[in-house]
Amino acid sequence: MISLLMLGSIINYLTRSTLANAAPTLLPELHITPEQYSWILNAFQGTIMLQPFCGYVLDTLGLKMGFAIFAIGWSFISMAHGLAHSWQAFAWLRGFLGLAEGSANPAGMKATSEWFPAKERGFAGGLFNIGASVGSMLAPPLVIWAILHYNWQAAFVVTGGLGLAWVALWLWLYHAPEKHPKLSPAERDHIAAGQEHHLRSDGTRPSVWKIVRQRNFWGIALPRFLADPTWGTLTSWIPLYLNTVRHFNLKEIALTAWLPFLAADLGCMFGGVVVAFLQKRGVSLINARRGAFTLGAVLMTGMAFVGFVESPAVAVALLCLGGFAHQTLSVTVITMSSDLFKRNEVATVAGLAGTCGNAGILVFNFLIGILIVQIGYTPFFIGLGALDLVGTAVLWTLVREHHAASLEGGAR
Repeated sequence: MISLLMLGSIINYLTRSTLANAAPTLLPELHITPEQYSWILNAFQGTIMLQPFCGYVLDTLGLKMGFAIFAIGWSFISMAHGLAHSWQAFAWLRGFLGLAEGSANPAGMKATSEWFPAKERGFAGGLFNIGASVGSMLAPPLVIWAILHYNWQAAFVVTGGLGLAWVALWLWLYHAPEKHPKLSPAERDHIAAGQEHHLRSDGTRPSVWKIVRQRNFWGIALPRFLADPTWGTLTSWIPLYLNTVRHFNLKEIALTAWLPFLAADLGCMFGGVVVAFLQKRGVSLINARRGAFTLGAVLMTGMAFVGFVESPAVAVALLCLGGFAHQTLSVTVITMSSDLFKRNEVATVAGLAGTCGNAGILVFNFLIGILIVQIGYTPFFIGLGALDLVGTAVLWTLVREHHAASLEGGAR
């Protein structure tokens, strides 16, 4: 099940990364300015902030059918990008794409909470989140291959077609644990025994008002607001940065732009390993996750030096460190939604926290698009190196361990 989800996440991030890797070719051809490009990016960020809607649909309609509907939508919308010939058309399409693709993170968290005991959930969440970096890693060589052999329009058709193929696999293979025909009673009991009793679903629909009144929600949502601009920068701006500042051509971008995402894959697994290491030494689950986040935030400070080094190779290496560090901390804070909230609330909580994360990306995109010509990229790299330290302080201050999601009266 986690392999199937990871494959879906790969396709999701492959389709959303297609535009960034086509940008060095597409922007000059269509005479799109950096500021207009930021508006295109933020059309996506604005609608992907509707993740709470996606999570609510998944919690209400059911994971299997709900996620399939969203995936069909993002596949066709991606293919339609090949028909766009103005920045306004791209902005509309990116807006629709963001709405559909906002389903991925709530779906992954919901499936992880259903299929894995609490002690295995961090590792499973890391595997799922590998999909984000693998999809982003595959995008540079695949998109640039399509551009060099065909045109930029073909890149969107290829990635959208892969999404439709995955939907067929999803509908064929995915089942909830209680309905899976090949799951043994012992395996089903193992999953059930490892679930937190106070977080089991009570059969009611999730209450957004109740969730946002809890300090634990803000304890994971605010660090995401501060952390996610790193991922937005890596996926949306780095190909242009390598092209315009480091003077890489398309082939050089294809050879290097995927490396930070390979490092991010390792970071996904490293976060889970750190949590397991700390738990074996008597640290509680929540504190172990906070410890992994803190370590990732310290490593993220290396990102601040990207703009100061002269060597392009060292700059790429620092970007790789940023990808590794970001996924180390990101996977831990994302997984905490399944540690702190009831099963029937997880997708909605993940969606709300994802909204905060994407709001951070939206603000960062606007600032880059408006200021990049005047001040360059360096101040933004410095900011990325510092924001997660603030997120660490928030995580340790706001999150409480005891029965956080079972509170009926809201925040304590």
